[in-house]
Amino acid sequence: MSGHSKWSTIKHKKAAEDAKRGQLFSKLSRAIIVAAREGGGNPEMNVALANAIEKAKSYSMPKENIERAIKRGTGEAGGESFERIIYEGYGANGVAVMVEVMTDNRNRAAADVRRIFNRAGGSLGTSGSVSWMFERKGVIMVNRSAGVDEDRLLEIALEAGAEDMRSEDDHFEIITGIEDFRAVVECLQEQQIPLESAEVTMLPKSTVSLDKETAKKVLKLIDALEENEDVQEVYSNFDISDEIMEELSKEG
Repeated sequence: MSGHSKWSTIKHKKAAEDAKRGQLFSKLSRAIIVAAREGGGNPEMNVALANAIEKAKSYSMPKENIERAIKRGTGEAGGESFERIIYEGYGANGVAVMVEVMTDNRNRAAADVRRIFNRAGGSLGTSGSVSWMFERKGVIMVNRSAGVDEDRLLEIALEAGAEDMRSEDDHFEIITGIEDFRAVVECLQEQQIPLESAEVTMLPKSTVSLDKETAKKVLKLIDALEENEDVQEVYSNFDISDEIMEELSKEG
Protein backbone atom coordinates (compact mmCIF):
# COMPACT_ATOMS: atom_id res chain seq x y z
CA MET A 1 0.00 0.00 0.00
CA SER A 2 2.98 2.35 0.35
CA GLY A 3 3.04 3.37 -3.29
CA HIS A 4 -0.71 3.90 -3.33
CA SER A 5 -0.48 5.91 -0.12
CA LYS A 6 2.34 8.02 -1.51
CA TRP A 7 0.26 8.83 -4.59
CA SER A 8 -2.61 9.87 -2.32
CA THR A 9 -0.24 12.26 -0.55
CA ILE A 10 0.94 13.72 -3.85
CA LYS A 11 -2.69 14.14 -4.94
CA HIS A 12 -3.51 15.99 -1.73
CA LYS A 13 -0.62 18.41 -2.17
CA LYS A 14 -1.52 18.95 -5.80
CA ALA A 15 -5.14 19.56 -4.87
CA ALA A 16 -4.08 22.14 -2.29
CA GLU A 17 -2.27 23.98 -5.08
CA ASP A 18 -5.31 23.70 -7.35
CA ALA A 19 -7.39 25.26 -4.60
CA LYS A 20 -5.52 28.50 -5.12
CA ARG A 21 -6.98 28.67 -8.61
CA GLY A 22 -10.47 27.88 -7.41
CA GLN A 23 -10.65 24.65 -9.40
CA LEU A 24 -10.84 22.45 -6.33
CA PHE A 25 -13.33 24.70 -4.52
CA SER A 26 -15.80 24.18 -7.36
CA LYS A 27 -15.65 20.40 -6.90
CA LEU A 28 -15.87 20.65 -3.11
CA SER A 29 -18.93 22.89 -3.50
CA ARG A 30 -20.62 20.32 -5.70
CA ALA A 31 -20.11 17.63 -3.05
CA ILE A 32 -21.69 19.87 -0.41
CA ILE A 33 -24.58 20.83 -2.71
CA VAL A 34 -25.43 17.20 -3.51
CA ALA A 35 -25.09 16.09 0.12
CA ALA A 36 -27.35 18.92 1.32
CA ARG A 37 -29.91 18.21 -1.39
CA GLU A 38 -30.01 14.48 -0.60
CA GLY A 39 -30.00 14.68 3.21
CA GLY A 40 -30.80 18.23 4.32
CA GLY A 41 -28.69 21.19 5.34
CA ASN A 42 -27.98 20.25 8.97
CA PRO A 43 -24.59 18.50 9.21
CA GLU A 44 -25.48 17.13 12.64
CA MET A 45 -28.32 15.17 11.01
CA ASN A 46 -26.58 14.53 7.68
CA VAL A 47 -23.35 12.51 7.89
CA ALA A 48 -22.56 12.90 4.18
CA LEU A 49 -22.83 16.68 4.49
CA ALA A 50 -20.68 16.71 7.62
CA ASN A 51 -18.02 14.70 5.79
CA ALA A 52 -18.15 16.98 2.74
CA ILE A 53 -17.77 20.05 4.97
CA GLU A 54 -14.85 18.47 6.84
CA LYS A 55 -13.06 17.77 3.57
CA ALA A 56 -13.70 21.32 2.34
CA LYS A 57 -12.28 22.73 5.56
CA SER A 58 -9.17 20.55 5.25
CA TYR A 59 -8.44 22.38 1.98
CA SER A 60 -9.06 25.77 3.63
CA MET A 61 -12.26 26.45 1.72
CA PRO A 62 -13.75 29.74 3.03
CA LYS A 63 -16.68 29.46 5.42
CA GLU A 64 -18.88 31.64 3.21
CA ASN A 65 -18.32 29.30 0.25
CA ILE A 66 -19.41 26.34 2.37
CA GLU A 67 -22.52 28.12 3.62
CA ARG A 68 -23.44 29.22 0.09
CA ALA A 69 -23.10 25.65 -1.20
CA ILE A 70 -25.37 24.35 1.59
CA LYS A 71 -28.03 26.91 0.68
CA ARG A 72 -27.84 25.96 -2.96
CA GLY A 73 -28.30 22.33 -2.00
CA THR A 74 -31.33 23.00 0.17
CA GLY A 75 -32.90 25.27 -2.45
CA GLU A 76 -32.46 28.51 -0.51
CA ALA A 77 -30.24 29.84 -3.29
CA GLY A 78 -30.40 29.25 -7.03
CA GLY A 79 -27.94 27.33 -9.17
CA GLU A 80 -27.48 24.19 -11.21
CA SER A 81 -28.86 20.85 -10.08
CA PHE A 82 -26.13 18.21 -9.85
CA GLU A 83 -26.52 14.45 -9.70
CA ARG A 84 -24.04 11.85 -8.46
CA ILE A 85 -22.99 9.04 -10.84
CA ILE A 86 -20.42 6.26 -10.37
CA TYR A 87 -18.53 4.84 -13.34
CA GLU A 88 -16.41 1.70 -13.09
CA GLY A 89 -13.67 0.54 -15.42
CA TYR A 90 -10.16 -0.73 -15.97
CA GLY A 91 -6.82 0.85 -16.69
CA ALA A 92 -3.59 -0.74 -17.93
CA ASN A 93 -2.76 -4.19 -16.51
CA GLY A 94 -6.36 -4.66 -15.35
CA VAL A 95 -6.12 -1.98 -12.66
CA ALA A 96 -9.58 -1.26 -11.22
CA VAL A 97 -10.80 2.33 -11.43
CA MET A 98 -13.89 3.89 -9.86
CA VAL A 99 -14.92 7.39 -10.94
CA GLU A 100 -17.35 9.48 -8.91
CA VAL A 101 -18.98 12.19 -11.00
CA MET A 102 -21.22 15.08 -9.96
CA THR A 103 -22.70 16.70 -13.02
CA ASP A 104 -25.53 18.80 -14.36
CA ASN A 105 -25.33 16.97 -17.71
CA ARG A 106 -25.35 13.17 -17.52
CA ASN A 107 -24.82 12.64 -21.28
CA ARG A 108 -21.79 14.94 -21.42
CA ALA A 109 -20.23 13.32 -18.36
CA ALA A 110 -20.71 9.79 -19.71
CA ALA A 111 -19.19 10.71 -23.08
CA ASP A 112 -16.24 12.48 -21.44
CA VAL A 113 -15.42 9.61 -19.07
CA ARG A 114 -15.65 7.01 -21.83
CA ARG A 115 -13.40 9.08 -24.10
CA ILE A 116 -10.78 9.51 -21.35
CA PHE A 117 -10.69 5.76 -20.67
CA ASN A 118 -10.38 4.95 -24.37
CA ARG A 119 -7.59 7.46 -24.98
CA ALA A 120 -5.59 6.06 -22.08
CA GLY A 121 -5.94 2.47 -23.25
CA GLY A 122 -8.51 1.62 -20.59
CA SER A 123 -12.14 0.54 -20.81
CA LEU A 124 -15.38 1.22 -19.01
CA GLY A 125 -17.02 -1.69 -17.24
CA THR A 126 -20.57 -2.36 -16.09
CA SER A 127 -21.99 -1.27 -12.75
CA GLY A 128 -20.55 -3.45 -10.00
CA SER A 129 -17.65 -4.71 -12.10
CA VAL A 130 -14.96 -3.27 -9.80
CA SER A 131 -16.78 -1.72 -6.83
CA TRP A 132 -16.57 -5.02 -4.94
CA MET A 133 -12.79 -4.54 -4.79
CA PHE A 134 -13.15 -1.45 -2.59
CA GLU A 135 -14.55 -0.56 0.82
CA ARG A 136 -15.58 2.87 2.06
CA LYS A 137 -13.39 4.10 4.91
CA GLY A 138 -12.46 7.32 6.66
CA VAL A 139 -8.86 8.42 6.15
CA ILE A 140 -7.26 11.09 8.32
CA MET A 141 -3.76 12.36 7.60
CA VAL A 142 -1.53 13.94 10.26
CA ASN A 143 1.76 15.43 9.08
CA ARG A 144 4.89 14.41 10.97
CA SER A 145 5.98 18.05 10.96
CA ALA A 146 3.21 18.69 13.50
CA GLY A 147 5.52 17.04 16.05
CA VAL A 148 2.92 14.60 17.36
CA ASP A 149 4.31 11.55 19.18
CA GLU A 150 3.44 8.43 17.17
CA ASP A 151 2.52 6.26 20.16
CA ARG A 152 0.34 8.99 21.65
CA LEU A 153 -1.40 9.58 18.32
CA LEU A 154 -2.09 5.86 17.92
CA GLU A 155 -3.48 5.62 21.44
CA ILE A 156 -5.79 8.62 20.97
CA ALA A 157 -6.98 7.40 17.58
CA LEU A 158 -7.72 3.84 18.73
CA GLU A 159 -9.54 5.01 21.86
CA ALA A 160 -11.69 7.27 19.68
CA GLY A 161 -12.67 4.31 17.50
CA ALA A 162 -10.07 4.18 14.69
CA GLU A 163 -9.33 0.81 13.10
CA ASP A 164 -5.67 1.28 12.26
CA MET A 165 -2.84 3.77 11.78
CA ARG A 166 -0.14 3.60 9.10
CA SER A 167 3.22 5.29 9.39
CA GLU A 168 4.50 6.83 6.15
CA ASP A 169 7.59 8.90 5.32
CA ASP A 170 6.19 12.32 6.17
CA HIS A 171 2.79 11.62 7.69
CA PHE A 172 0.54 9.25 9.61
CA GLU A 173 -2.63 7.80 8.08
CA ILE A 174 -5.47 6.96 10.46
CA ILE A 175 -8.09 4.56 9.06
CA THR A 176 -11.63 4.49 10.44
CA GLY A 177 -14.94 2.85 9.73
CA ILE A 178 -17.61 5.16 8.30
CA GLU A 179 -19.62 5.18 11.51
CA ASP A 180 -16.59 6.25 13.60
CA PHE A 181 -15.05 8.80 11.23
CA ARG A 182 -16.66 11.90 12.73
CA ALA A 183 -15.92 10.84 16.31
CA VAL A 184 -12.22 10.26 15.54
CA VAL A 185 -11.89 13.59 13.72
CA GLU A 186 -13.55 15.47 16.56
CA CYS A 187 -11.41 13.70 19.19
CA LEU A 188 -8.19 14.60 17.37
CA GLN A 189 -9.33 18.20 17.05
CA GLU A 190 -10.20 18.33 20.75
CA GLN A 191 -6.65 17.13 21.46
CA GLN A 192 -5.43 20.02 19.27
CA ILE A 193 -3.77 17.68 16.79
CA PRO A 194 -3.54 19.46 13.41
CA LEU A 195 -5.03 17.44 10.57
CA GLU A 196 -3.49 17.51 7.11
CA SER A 197 -6.71 16.13 5.63
CA ALA A 198 -9.81 14.19 6.65
CA GLU A 199 -12.12 12.52 4.19
CA VAL A 200 -14.28 9.50 3.49
CA THR A 201 -12.84 7.56 0.57
CA MET A 202 -12.78 4.16 -1.11
CA LEU A 203 -9.79 1.99 -0.15
CA PRO A 204 -8.85 -1.06 -2.22
CA LYS A 205 -9.11 -4.42 -0.46
CA SER A 206 -6.05 -5.59 -2.39
CA THR A 207 -3.67 -3.94 -4.85
CA VAL A 208 -2.04 -4.60 -8.23
CA SER A 209 1.72 -3.95 -8.42
CA LEU A 210 2.83 -1.98 -11.47
CA ASP A 211 6.12 -1.62 -13.29
CA LYS A 212 7.28 1.81 -14.41
CA GLU A 213 5.77 1.81 -17.90
CA THR A 214 2.40 0.52 -16.72
CA ALA A 215 2.45 2.99 -13.82
CA LYS A 216 2.90 5.83 -16.31
CA LYS A 217 -0.19 4.71 -18.24
CA VAL A 218 -2.33 4.32 -15.12
CA LEU A 219 -1.32 7.66 -13.65
CA LYS A 220 -1.95 9.34 -17.02
CA LEU A 221 -5.50 7.93 -16.98
CA ILE A 222 -6.12 9.07 -13.42
CA ASP A 223 -4.72 12.55 -14.08
CA ALA A 224 -6.93 12.95 -17.16
CA LEU A 225 -10.01 11.87 -15.22
CA GLU A 226 -9.29 14.20 -12.31
CA GLU A 227 -8.82 17.15 -14.64
CA ASN A 228 -12.38 16.76 -15.94
CA GLU A 229 -14.69 19.31 -14.32
CA ASP A 230 -17.45 16.78 -13.65
CA VAL A 231 -15.20 14.21 -11.99
CA GLN A 232 -15.29 14.47 -8.22
CA GLU A 233 -13.12 11.54 -7.10
CA VAL A 234 -11.09 8.77 -8.71
CA TYR A 235 -10.30 5.56 -6.80
CA SER A 236 -7.94 2.82 -7.95
CA ASN A 237 -6.25 -0.31 -6.62
CA PHE A 238 -2.74 0.11 -8.04
CA ASP A 239 0.45 -0.19 -6.02
CA ILE A 240 3.61 1.51 -7.22
CA SER A 241 6.90 0.98 -5.41
CA ASP A 242 8.49 3.95 -3.66
CA GLU A 243 11.42 3.74 -6.07
CA ILE A 244 9.26 3.94 -9.19
CA MET A 245 7.08 6.65 -7.63
CA GLU A 246 10.21 8.68 -6.89
CA GLU A 247 11.41 8.30 -10.49
CA LEU A 248 8.04 9.35 -11.88
CA SER A 249 7.85 12.35 -9.55
CA LYS A 250 11.26 13.56 -10.79
CA GLU A 251 10.15 13.15 -14.40
CA GLY A 252 7.19 15.39 -13.62
